[in-house]
Amino acid sequence: MKLNIKAFTLAFGIWWASAVFFLTWWLILLGADTGSLSLLQTAYIGYAISPIGSLVGLIWGFFDGAIAGLVLAWLYNLCAGRLSAT
Repeated sequence: MKLNIKAFTLAFGIWWASAVFFLTWWLILLGADTGSLSLLQTAYIGYAISPIGSLVGLIWGFFDGAIAGLVLAWLYNLCAGRLSAT
């Protein structure tokens, strides 16, 4: 069975974007130190643990997740095709 690459790409992008968004708000509500450097701040330009940063993370997260989903779906289809041929 092969994955629909477009659907998986879109679903993974939405999933990762929402994860970054909700994680940021969780940290805001817990009162995390907004001045500290997080791992996402080094990867996503303009991201910060702030309300505006959550929107920046949402956008970056969608594109980052979509690229990861594309690669994962392609790799899965490649492996599934080779294993079913044998």
